[in-house]
Amino acid sequence: MSMIRVVTDSTVDLSDDILQEYGVEVVPLSLCIDNETFLDRVDIQPTEFIEKMQKSKELPKSSQPPAGAFLEVYDRLGGDGSQVLSIHMTGEMSGTVRSAEMGAEMSESNVTVVDSRYITKALGFQVLEAATMAKQGRSMAEILERLEQIRLQTRLFVVVDTLDNLVKGGRIGKGKAWIGSLLKIKIIATLDGGEYTPVAKVRSKAHVIDYLAKQFAEDVKGKAIKGVGLVHAAGYELASKLKDSIVAMTGFDKISIEDTTPIISTHTGVGAIGFTYYFE
Repeated sequence: MSMIRVVTDSTVDLSDDILQEYGVEVVPLSLCIDNETFLDRVDIQPTEFIEKMQKSKELPKSSQPPAGAFLEVYDRLGGDGSQVLSIHMTGEMSGTVRSAEMGAEMSESNVTVVDSRYITKALGFQVLEAATMAKQGRSMAEILERLEQIRLQTRLFVVVDTLDNLVKGGRIGKGKAWIGSLLKIKIIATLDGGEYTPVAKVRSKAHVIDYLAKQFAEDVKGKAIKGVGLVHAAGYELASKLKDSIVAMTGFDKISIEDTTPIISTHTGVGAIGFTYYFE
């Protein structure tokens, strides 16, 4: 049985140490801000990017990797006969997965491309599980079946402090954003079906914390918590308070708080958090 090599993109929100430990290769997206172009988490790191975005008069723009970048990785990893499993951010928010498919079509390697239907740590859950199973010698079919199970048991919530970036980036309509800003409403959204989908409107950050903590407690009651991720774009205070509330409500405290990648920050804007978990 040939080895399976795992590839993902830079929206995965996993540290370099974790990626190296699991043998995962990352193809970075790129972003442009103030007429400068950077490879995500290669040429620019989250804190530096947030500082640039706060000073910039224009919204940063992100771009998926070219098909040729995927082709190079696929040919290199599959050159020894290994299979390649390439798992990426939701195709509803980026052309990354399509670019990966184009690279796979051009490659002589045996490549399987998967749309995770998620971003950030929710994408990371699938990537790490695939890498773990690959090291155990599991088949491609077994891994793909497991990834589908994880997708069905994953929840991802996004809370933004301002709707401006989502509107300017074409992620939601201007009318909805205007109403939300006018009423000072905080919108809690999921990635239901891979798309940004508002599920609740609350009046304050305290209500955000209450909603998410209760939702988590309800979802995981009587189940095994397999993973939790909490990331932010200069929204550490809100993320920290949410973690404290979850610990107080459920006793579960294995929650790290990390900076999200610049690509995600581009679309959420400053002050956003992403809260994700999966269970079985």
